[in-house]
Amino acid sequence: MGTIVALARDEAHNFSKTAAERLRLVAGLGVEGDAHAGITVKHRSRVAKDPGQPNLRQVHLIHAELFDELAGKGFAVAPGQLGENVTTRGLDLLGLSAGTRLRLGADAVIEVTGLRNPCHQINGIAPGLMAAVLDRADDGSLIRKCGIMAVVVAGGMIAVTDRITLVHVPQQHVPLPVV
Repeated sequence: MGTIVALARDEAHNFSKTAAERLRLVAGLGVEGDAHAGITVKHRSRVAKDPGQPNLRQVHLIHAELFDELAGKGFAVAPGQLGENVTTRGLDLLGLSAGTRLRLGADAVIEVTGLRNPCHQINGIAPGLMAAVLDRADDGSLIRKCGIMAVVVAGGMIAVTDRITLVHVPQQHVPLPVV
């Protein structure tokens, strides 16, 4: 279905993450060594509202095709710069159903929980970048293109060049909510 083209993590709550050749995904927690790993929410704005809510944002994935699109608009964005853990190619992340399960590499399985809602910090990378990762559908609704979020169902090591395959797709498509 797709391929992992880059990986990143950050132990602090920095917006951008540091490149890695391999990551360990831990079931129920997320990316080992990443500030956003945990059973309960770790994103600062969400912790401020309710620190006990479940962490539906354990792993952040972005499609490399977004970087290609942004380059065409004059933005040079590198993998990990938008805070994602996994950069993919060849997989329509935004078209997936909530509840879809993906196998990354040989063992790790993640379940898609929803869309990443881009925040104003994106403009710190380049002015106007936030507007470039948003779009409007024909009906006027907002399209968020800044990737998807997932939880780790089965842990394992993942590496750059690993394949991504579908494990489970819900019978009825469930549009991705913002999580």
